[in-house]
Amino acid sequence: MISAKLRGAVSVAAMLLLTTACAGGPPASGEPASSDTSQQETSAPGDRSPAGDGVTTSDNVKQVAQVPRTAPFDGRDDINTDLAFQGDYAFQGNFGGFAIYDISDPKNPKTVTQVACPGQQNDVSVYRDLLILSVDEPVSGPECDADDDEPAWEGLRIFDVSDKASPRYVGAVATDCGSHTHTMVPAGETLYVYVSSPGPEPESRTCPPPHELIQIVEIPMQAPQSARVVAKPDIFPERQHDEMLSGCHDITAYPEKKLAAAACFGDGVLLDIADPVRPKVLQQLTDTQNFSIWHSATFNNDATKVVFSDELGGGGQATCDRNTPRTKGANAVYDLVNGKLELRGYFKIDREQQQDENCVAHNGSLIPVPGKDVMVQAWYQGGVSVWDFTDSSAPKEIGFFERGPHEPPTIAGSWSAYYYNGYIYSSDIMEGLDVLEIDDPLTNPAKKVKMDDFNVQTQKSY
Repeated sequence: MISAKLRGAVSVAAMLLLTTACAGGPPASGEPASSDTSQQETSAPGDRSPAGDGVTTSDNVKQVAQVPRTAPFDGRDDINTDLAFQGDYAFQGNFGGFAIYDISDPKNPKTVTQVACPGQQNDVSVYRDLLILSVDEPVSGPECDADDDEPAWEGLRIFDVSDKASPRYVGAVATDCGSHTHTMVPAGETLYVYVSSPGPEPESRTCPPPHELIQIVEIPMQAPQSARVVAKPDIFPERQHDEMLSGCHDITAYPEKKLAAAACFGDGVLLDIADPVRPKVLQQLTDTQNFSIWHSATFNNDATKVVFSDELGGGGQATCDRNTPRTKGANAVYDLVNGKLELRGYFKIDREQQQDENCVAHNGSLIPVPGKDVMVQAWYQGGVSVWDFTDSSAPKEIGFFERGPHEPPTIAGSWSAYYYNGYIYSSDIMEGLDVLEIDDPLTNPAKKVKMDDFNVQTQKSY
């Protein structure tokens, strides 16, 4: 989701793109002729099964638990955001702070604590005893009691969560244009964090031009309070292909493979991160016809494919309708061939949403099925989709969970949907934390895979 400081520009651009998109047009350069057709022919398995409270699911998916929002995170502006996992705990970001849940019994999750620490959008990650939050809107200072009276700080906040019931603030790092999202790259006793943020804002005290870069923060594990920015690499050998925004939205690192994929506002970038402080550009992708905002990236398990998603409309528009081409606001599947990414196909949910339902491809993760490429993904009010891209040119949906329309004009739906140790966890913007279970011959082998922790932007092999 785009930060408020740039949402206006994005909305204007998105409306222009939607206007031109309705006319269709020829495939983008290099697009396989069959990619759009193959997606149009796919359909969800089985009939919709009502599950109460406006919920519909495919026959192979069921909701097994829900934890609704509660005070202090139950206001209109207390938007639930990203998720991270460690052991028997789930960590959920919220514009008002973050929450920790005990998920030792996934069918009966319990709230351990909620920490009030306002900051947009408070995307969260966890490494050992540290929790990191991204703050992408200027406030008066780095600590949790900061307000927006004198907006002069944005960046990363760091907490000690060794005591899950009583997290402790330990420090912060200011970054140019804040931190919309962040990505951890562990290296022994040092944790490197790649900061992605939009910009610039010429009149801002925190977001000066130019901004065609990412920022790398070094966090010493033995002294996290001394974290600092150690590099600001410009990862664009050519200029970015966006007239309004620069910088990156999200980066996914795969440290075992020494690779990262950066989803930036005008481009996708494949990186060599053998030296995590000096990433090298391997390839810069541009698709001005089908991509509005390169939003996020996911490698398959053996790093022979990358899925890039497009967040057309910045998460606030209804793009899952018959008037929006199926290559826009969708996932693009690329195969990595001889070190270069080649476009193979697109995937977009085919369950049409209403005109007031914000819906577009958003955060998801692999389901660890050996020998297959399967993802679960959030689509805002389009719900949660499970899809198979083993055949890159003909991806297809195999299951879904979806609520009915939320009362407008509120942005609603699933922000993040991730698979962790046998269950799907969905961070619903307005409804809380959902726990889902999929029972399908394709995905059931994943139940044998156990993870010690999970941060979606830092991939590990299974």
